[in-house]
Amino acid sequence: MIGKLKQNLLVACLVISSVTVFYLGRHAMECHHRIEEYSQPGGILPLSGLGGSMRTTLRTGQNLSTPFIYNKDMPLIFIGGVPRSGTTLMRAMLDAHPEVRCGEETRVIPRILAMKQMWSRSGREKMRLDEAGVTDEVLDAAMQAFLLEIIVKHGEPASFLCNKDPFALKSLSYLAKIFPRAKFVLMIRDGRASVHSMISRKVTIAGFDLGSYRDCLTKWNRAIETMYTQCLDAADKCLPMHYEQLVLHPEKWMRTLLKFLDIPWNNAVLHHEELIGKAGGVSLSKVERSTDQVIKPVNVEALSKWVGKIPADVVRDMAVIAPMLSRLGYDPHANPPNYGQPDPKVLDNTRRVPD
Repeated sequence: MIGKLKQNLLVACLVISSVTVFYLGRHAMECHHRIEEYSQPGGILPLSGLGGSMRTTLRTGQNLSTPFIYNKDMPLIFIGGVPRSGTTLMRAMLDAHPEVRCGEETRVIPRILAMKQMWSRSGREKMRLDEAGVTDEVLDAAMQAFLLEIIVKHGEPASFLCNKDPFALKSLSYLAKIFPRAKFVLMIRDGRASVHSMISRKVTIAGFDLGSYRDCLTKWNRAIETMYTQCLDAADKCLPMHYEQLVLHPEKWMRTLLKFLDIPWNNAVLHHEELIGKAGGVSLSKVERSTDQVIKPVNVEALSKWVGKIPADVVRDMAVIAPMLSRLGYDPHANPPNYGQPDPKVLDNTRRVPD
């Protein structure tokens, strides 16, 4: 009884905190923008005069700046997938584009989305929230404001802003609802390669037992099925992108992606490694486990590292353990698989990658 009471109190506190952050954030932002209006030439209008939009300063030159308007209707980009599926490479390649900013993983976005899902799944909890006036409309408005502030403020402004938190796409349908102009990139990789990467590199992922290939492949299957189903349901808003095809044919698939996102082509996306750490280029986190890999040019070094590393009993049962492999176009019995032949430039990059 006491445990249940504590749980209910905790949920209530979380709800109140979220709503409080939303309203206080809006009032604080309004005050901040009014100060800027009077303290800067050509300053920013107060929030109350923006019809629901918010503004920050977008640097366009050494001594120039223009207002940067952001709201829930802006064309956000969300990159996701099971960890170790190429999400960091994808965001680094997009980050190399002068009109795009993704930045590092925020880590808080998938957590707040998971919390919102927890509230929605409990009929009793939803009834209590509705009775308290914390309706879906209130929560959606709070989520919009919170997520938008994180995405906009954790890096430099840009014409196109994107977020890369792999498991955020478990809530793809909800994100599409609260951000109607957002588009989604679902990174898909052979689950055997993803799981071998997380186990061999000791990448801790909540719920995955890194001591068991069988367990990790089962969890991979469940996670990618959840995201892939929502991606298909989103139709023209979500593009599934196979990691293997991206690294084998980067120009072809980056052209496809930028067209899907309505972003003009720029050759810089094929040379992200040259822009790492540079102003307006690619910012990498010192603590993300993929950083030491994406500093290299696009190459095929990691495609088949998993071959011969998975226990024989798991290899034997692969089609049953991970049926999504077949659904996504991978042969569960192929060891090694044939992903295709790389472009000449990718072969040259691979030869130049140090051992």
